[in-house]
Amino acid sequence: MHELIIASANAHKIREIEKILESTPYKVIGLKDLGIDTDIEETADSLQGNARIKAQFLHQLLNKDILSEDSGLFVHALNGDPGVKTARYAGPEKDNNQNIALLLKKLDGISDRSAYFMTVICLIQNGEYHYFEGKIEGNIAATKNGDGGFGYDPVFIPEGYTQTFAELPESVKANISHRAIAVEKLVNFLSHN
Repeated sequence: MHELIIASANAHKIREIEKILESTPYKVIGLKDLGIDTDIEETADSLQGNARIKAQFLHQLLNKDILSEDSGLFVHALNGDPGVKTARYAGPEKDNNQNIALLLKKLDGISDRSAYFMTVICLIQNGEYHYFEGKIEGNIAATKNGDGGFGYDPVFIPEGYTQTFAELPESVKANISHRAIAVEKLVNFLSHN
């Protein structure tokens, strides 16, 4: 097993990445596994910038190869919001229910509900930076549906499906999500380097 140290304390995100990596020789080690209890501030104006900030923080602390990621939901009718502020859309508390409530309120009466989820992974390996992106198009549901997943999953319906990420089986999301696409690119890179 090869260990991948990820600059994240988000248990949902780590579990999802573990599910994606299930049939690979990689094991994810998160901040909590390392006994690090730090909320790394995400101050960049892009997903790539935030991923880089988190990776650099942990790389400087441990001087090891580090992985980090940042994800965002981009809604076309809201000029790309919540975007880079996805987790803190309704405030610094990172409250998923409040974030979804604000999103649905802003989309009230708007017919164009198209959106996409995007993940950017930053890998620092041997001092070099590598980036891997994953993107999935979809639409925002009118109401919350399903109790699986996390974040905006109860309102995001991926293209080609009629159910939200929160309604779809975990195994389906682990194959089609923005995070799955980015992780697959990462694994492909690691297996050839």
